[in-house]
This record gives sequence, C-alpha cells and structure tokens, in this order.
Amino acid sequence: MRERLIESRLTPNAISLTGFALNLAAAGLIVSRLFFLAGVAFIAGSLMDMLDGRYSRMSGKGTPFGAFLDSTLDRLEEGIVLTAIAAYFASRHNQAAVAGVVAAVLGSLMVSYTRARAEALGVACKVGIATRPVRVVILSAGLVFAKGASLGNFELLEPAVYVLAGVTAITTIQRIIYVRSQLRSM
Repeated sequence: MRERLIESRLTPNAISLTGFALNLAAAGLIVSRLFFLAGVAFIAGSLMDMLDGRYSRMSGKGTPFGAFLDSTLDRLEEGIVLTAIAAYFASRHNQAAVAGVVAAVLGSLMVSYTRARAEALGVACKVGIATRPVRVVILSAGLVFAKGASLGNFELLEPAVYVLAGVTAITTIQRIIYVRSQLRSM
C-alpha cells in the first residue's frame, strides 16, 4: 500500500492544498456557527498539514518550493480559522475574546517566526510547549466543544482561545531564551 501511494501521482503540494481547502471550509463553517463540523474540517485539514511533510520525505517528491508552500499555507490556515473565530466573537460583542484571538494569532505567528529566524541563524529551534500539533489540539477542542456544537453543554471555544494566546506567548519567550543560550555557546 505504501509503495502504491509513493508511486502514485499524489504530490506533497496536493496534500498541502487539500489541507488549505479544508481549513477554508472550517472558517466558513465557523462563520455559519456550525462549530462541530468546523472542528472536524479543521482537524482533517490540520492532519493534511502534518502529513504533507512526512509524505514529502517518504516519497522523495519534496522540493524547496514545496517546503516553502507548506509552511506558508500553515500560517495562512491558522490565521484564517482564527480570524473566523474573531468574527464570531465580534458578532457577539465579546471584546475580550476578540482581543484573545488577536493575541493568539500574534503568538502563533511569533512561534513560527522565532523558529524560522533561529534556523536562519543556524540554530535548530523546536523547543517550547506550543508546537503546531499542540495548537491544533487546543483549537480543535475549542471548536468541537463550542456552545451549540451538539457535544454536551460545554463552551470551550473562548477558553481555548485564551489558552492558545497564553501558551504561544510562553513558547515565544522559551524560544528567545533558548536561541540566546545557543548563540552564546557558538
């Protein structure tokens, strides 16, 4: 089965673009207040994002442009889904939650930026608590257990946003401290 998949015409970029489409669908479902379905689409799209790199390495079909596209789409997807969540909170006049989403977007971008900048300086930087899979789990739980998502009487979307904002801020600080120590020892 694995060999058949590798020999197929499937490309890592096709997987990346499928993940992007699923995350666009998740954002549309959030705007439509279909949180459970949005959570499912977000999880599926995020799985595609995690598989494209692995498939690229396993199949030997990866390219430098594909790696660039993958990381670019990952940032875009996270921003689009969080923007839809911010729009939802804005429609409910929940300014604190909107501010939390803005902090989460900024934190998520900084987690990615600190890693990329560190790697440009020759420092591998995968430290910190808010890696991409952790952020996906937090946001997925918030969507799947959002008010009206039909999975009990939970409201985890707003707390998930605050947790996401907090852990991304902590991770950014962790990475700054780590890179500083690594550069001092070079």
